[in-house]
Amino acid sequence: MGSKNLLTHKTSNSLGGRSITKGCKYLLHLLVILGILALVSPLTAFASRTIQVGIILPLTGDLADFGEMEKQSFAMALEEINGGGGVKGRKLVFLYENDTGKPEVGRLVAQKLITEDKVVMLGGGYSNSVTYAVAEVAQQNRLPFLINSGPADNITEQGWDYVFRLSPPASEYVSGLESFLAQVVKPKTAAIIQENSIYGRKSAEFFKKSCKNLGIDVLMVKAYKQGIDNFKPILSKVKEVNPDIVYMSSHIMDGALLMKQARQMRIVPKLFIGGTVGFTLPEFAQYAGIASEKLITPTPWHQAIPLPSAQNYFTRFKDRYNKNPDYHGAEAYAAAYVIKDALQRARSFAPHDIKQSLKETRLMTLLGPVRFTSYDSKINQNKLSTYVVQWQLSRLKLIWPRNLANADYVYPVDWLSEWGY
Repeated sequence: MGSKNLLTHKTSNSLGGRSITKGCKYLLHLLVILGILALVSPLTAFASRTIQVGIILPLTGDLADFGEMEKQSFAMALEEINGGGGVKGRKLVFLYENDTGKPEVGRLVAQKLITEDKVVMLGGGYSNSVTYAVAEVAQQNRLPFLINSGPADNITEQGWDYVFRLSPPASEYVSGLESFLAQVVKPKTAAIIQENSIYGRKSAEFFKKSCKNLGIDVLMVKAYKQGIDNFKPILSKVKEVNPDIVYMSSHIMDGALLMKQARQMRIVPKLFIGGTVGFTLPEFAQYAGIASEKLITPTPWHQAIPLPSAQNYFTRFKDRYNKNPDYHGAEAYAAAYVIKDALQRARSFAPHDIKQSLKETRLMTLLGPVRFTSYDSKINQNKLSTYVVQWQLSRLKLIWPRNLANADYVYPVDWLSEWGY
């Protein structure tokens, strides 16, 4: 009996040993799995807990060059933001929508982003008509909208408290140009050529005011329908009145064609001035060729400006996309960081808290300091300096103000020599 108990006791110990051994192995496996989960789960949580922002841009159509540059700049900034931990430990996501350059499409995609995708705010905005339409939808839905371009003055003059603009209004684009004309060129007469659009008309109107301030006599103002291929009837009138300066309120293809045909007709004022958005893109110099040489244009940004990350952004964009960005890309890049900053500081992701956070923005960017203020009839408008750049040997050089310039201005200009005659 005793030996039977002993045998039973030994067998029990043997089985118990096996159980203990199996238990240890199970515990070891469990600890390994938990260790892996501990490493993986923060990444999974970061990816799954996202904050969505809608970005509306023209990605097809006549304005696609601008929309593409802005989308690429948003994407570059977003990669950096999420690489640095995102917003409050969450991954920031930009949902891009193509407005095709049409206001009615802009309205539809804005409504979709708000009601279906449940974005916490909107960004983007390039053409004035689309930006106005999107701003209207954002205000109606009481959702914050940060405009990175879209410069028509009236957009921030509607009393829309959920609409904020990073870029300067169109009326302020010529401020740097005025001082250059007054101190260097000192023209007596001007001719204005404008595309028949809201922005074209407004740009021409603001330049006419500058001419009045500077005592310049405007000899002619001629509007044209965007996309025409023969500017020679208009340019013949320019040649006839023989102004000191020719100011062109045109987009990229029209501006390039104007300069090519002005070269063919040997129109030689003291200065050609590109007054609107098309003249700073690298594609302008590609399309216009030698006719782009020595044209000047105002801009709210250039990589030579001594501001944090300006040159760094320019270099990285060029390395990544194999092309030079202009101020449109810089505005989009800066806007991404303003969005990140506002969301980071907001008490919650509720629209009213994000709006309040945007109002309290005090951020240094590659464009300069960002602070949304109210002045004149504008609200939630950022103020930026503007500069003057000149195409020199197919490169856009900062020439004014002189203390910030990275190249001397070329003036007076021997146009026929520049054009190879």
